[in-house]
Amino acid sequence: MNKSHFNRRDFIKAAGVIGGLSFSCAVFSMANKPPMGRVVIIGGGYAGTTAAKYIRLWSLGAVEVIVIEKSSQFVSCPMSNLVLGGTRTIHDLTFSYDLVKKNHGVKWVEDEVISINTEVKKVMMKRGEISYDRLIVAPGVDFNYEVLPELKTTEAQQKIPHAWKAGWQTVNLRKQLEAMPDGGVFVMTIPKAPYRCPPGPYERACQVASYFKTNKPSSKVIVLDANAEVISKKGLFLKAWAELYPSIVDYRPDSPIKSVDVASKTISTDFEKIKAHVLNVIPPQTAGKPAKMANLLEPDYPWCEVDFLTYESKTVPYVHIVGDSVASGLPKSAHIATSQARVCASAIVELMKGQSPDPAPVFANTCYSYVDDKQAMHVANVFRYDAPKKIMVPAEGGGVSAKPSQEEGVYAKAWAQNIWADVLT
Repeated sequence: MNKSHFNRRDFIKAAGVIGGLSFSCAVFSMANKPPMGRVVIIGGGYAGTTAAKYIRLWSLGAVEVIVIEKSSQFVSCPMSNLVLGGTRTIHDLTFSYDLVKKNHGVKWVEDEVISINTEVKKVMMKRGEISYDRLIVAPGVDFNYEVLPELKTTEAQQKIPHAWKAGWQTVNLRKQLEAMPDGGVFVMTIPKAPYRCPPGPYERACQVASYFKTNKPSSKVIVLDANAEVISKKGLFLKAWAELYPSIVDYRPDSPIKSVDVASKTISTDFEKIKAHVLNVIPPQTAGKPAKMANLLEPDYPWCEVDFLTYESKTVPYVHIVGDSVASGLPKSAHIATSQARVCASAIVELMKGQSPDPAPVFANTCYSYVDDKQAMHVANVFRYDAPKKIMVPAEGGGVSAKPSQEEGVYAKAWAQNIWADVLT
């Protein structure tokens, strides 16, 4: 299948005739050890699924790969802000895992991890346990509700969704926007960086403003940013708000939230109290729960330090971390997650062969943001491994769009189709 023409209809048509390799209850011992060993991957998002695919490809099937993922379907966070703008549905962003299982022999366990014993190399789930030779932890992000305990419950999040993991909360937030009266106020908050998808909140403000401009022109978007300024594509977003939504978007930097009254949808900062018709609070973020279970987080820092040649934990041997949970100066994006996953997959295959991994990995990151229903803009960078510093650093090349355009909107669609095809087929 030509990736440039890959779309959801083709995907569903192909996946519909395939039987998956899922296990509802599993006890995987190492009694029948595969030729090169077993890799268990926790998390079936962009990072985890990519790592699974490429370990199978590059080991020529000699490494057994088992993915543990509690969700039955893949739901893409990239492009999910368009659901709020009304040009996509959550159905457009939801895919089956069947093709990656079928095409690459990845084994799949639909279950939830409850504990990890790195001493005996075992993962415990609600309905079974799995032993491993190497473990990849790719859980994405979790939310830190210590400063906002009033939003921790499902009931509170139904009323005030974060919608920062695409799914039911995205649909819920869209329904709230549709039900809001013209002249209403939508308030959204942005946590201190780092968080998943640096430009995502600013794109969200554009998408909601675009919907209001067409359907509820007297409504307002108030953005309360805990950061001192727009942290990604600053000039482009500020210009887009000024030119496209001058009477709609009200951006307020240096505005961390102190408390939320769930019942009245009132938010408090150091400077003011604001009552919203629709309130969208994006909480502070940390590495996902499985990373905590394996004791992979740094003291007083909610992310995981890794060796950037292998993505093996600096504190726990034979455990690798890829994706949003990694501590680095790189953006926490889907493209970075898949790039890290491929480096990790290659390194694991070489390590399991008894050989050395690539000493100088290089990869790129591209991130598109839509400013309305058709126009998008991008930021792109190349990163290389700096051996003396032992980190990934920006290389020459890359940059940002001169301005949003419909042409870049087309490129953004192609980017999404290509990354979905790469991860899931």
